[in-house]
Amino acid sequence: MMARLVLKDLDVQHGRARILSGVSASISAGQIVGLIGPNGAGKSTLLNTISGQAPAKGEILWNGKPVDARDIGFMPQQCQVRAELSVLEVILLGRHEQLGWHIADNTLGAASRILAFFGISDLAARSMLTLSGGQQQLVLLAQRLLREPQLLLLDEATSALDVRHQMHVIKLLRDYVGRTGALVLIAVHDLNLAARHSDTVMLLNGGRLVGHGAFDTVITPDILRSVYGIEADFIPTRSGIPVILPLSPTSIETDPIEETR
Repeated sequence: MMARLVLKDLDVQHGRARILSGVSASISAGQIVGLIGPNGAGKSTLLNTISGQAPAKGEILWNGKPVDARDIGFMPQQCQVRAELSVLEVILLGRHEQLGWHIADNTLGAASRILAFFGISDLAARSMLTLSGGQQQLVLLAQRLLREPQLLLLDEATSALDVRHQMHVIKLLRDYVGRTGALVLIAVHDLNLAARHSDTVMLLNGGRLVGHGAFDTVITPDILRSVYGIEADFIPTRSGIPVILPLSPTSIETDPIEETR
C-alpha cells in the first residue's frame, strides 16, 4: 500500500496572528507536490509544521501514524553552513547518528555516490565557506538525500540555482521519487517551474488551502487575479503545458479606513 501524508485541520498561530487556518489534505507518496502561493501565504510555516519545527493544532499522519523524524528530510529556506567544514563532512552529517571515531566504508561509499549523483564530486574536499550560495544549496540537498527519507520537505530548494542547475535538481528529485517512492513537497515561487515539474500542486492563500490537484485545474486566470493579483496570458507550448506570462498587476482597492490613518 502506498504511503500517504494526511493533514487534518492544521492551525498555527503566532501571538494574535493566525498563520495557518484549517489546512486539511491527503497526499499520496510517489510524487512531487509543488507548494505554491503568494508571499505570506503560509508555505514555509506549513513545511515547518509538518517537519515538527512549528507547534500546531490539528493532526499530521504519515502512513497512518504520527510523523517520525527519521522519515523526514527537511531543508528550510534559510539554510547555510557557516562552519569550516568540507563538503564531504557536511554530506556525512546526513547520517550523523551513524558516525563515530571511525566512519564505516558503506557510509563513505554512500556519501561518494550521492556526490556523484549530484555531479559535485569535485567539491568533496572544498570548504563550505568557499562555495557560492547555489553550490551550498546543492550540497545541503545532497545531505538530506543521503538518508533516503520517505518524506522530503524543501523550502525554495532551487532559489539560488541558475536555470540549468534548477532543471538538473528537478531531474534528480524525479529520479529519486521513481527509485524510492518518496513524497517530495517543495515550496516554489515560480509558477512555470511548478507547472512543468509538479505532479500536483497545493495552493495556499492567507494561511488557507484554496486549491489542491493538477496545476491546470488549480491555476486559472481568475485565480491569478484573486490570489496573485495579476493579469496574465497562458501561452500554449509543444509540451502541452502552458507558460504563464504576467502582463500587469490588478488594481488594488484601498480600504477607506486605511486612508484615514
